[in-house]
Amino acid sequence: MPAGTLYRGREGMWSWVAHRVTGVLIFFFLFVHVLDTALVRVSPEAYDDVVATYKTPLVNVMEYGLVAAILFHALNGLRVVAVDFWSKGTKYQKQLLWTVVGVWAVLMAGAFYPVLQHTLRTLFGS
Repeated sequence: MPAGTLYRGREGMWSWVAHRVTGVLIFFFLFVHVLDTALVRVSPEAYDDVVATYKTPLVNVMEYGLVAAILFHALNGLRVVAVDFWSKGTKYQKQLLWTVVGVWAVLMAGAFYPVLQHTLRTLFGS
């Protein structure tokens, strides 16, 4: 790496990247959501067709990804607030990140069946 580069691929850089990526993904979801909801005024039949595609297993897996993005973005945002406003935040930023990742993983494991139960039942039966 060139001299003077601030980030060297450590936890701070990856949490920054993940925060930006999840923010962009959430933005695009909201954009599509507004567009598909607006479709109901233009053509209720087209809206019904779009909503029908949302009931597929692929979209259900994408919903799980959306839950993952929102949850990480929210938890990491709390970590950023702690680093910015807690006097010892910068000292413990690595530990705070791993705490965020641990809490995120536990919550995502808990959300696995409730979010994906339709897909699991469709693919593997009741």
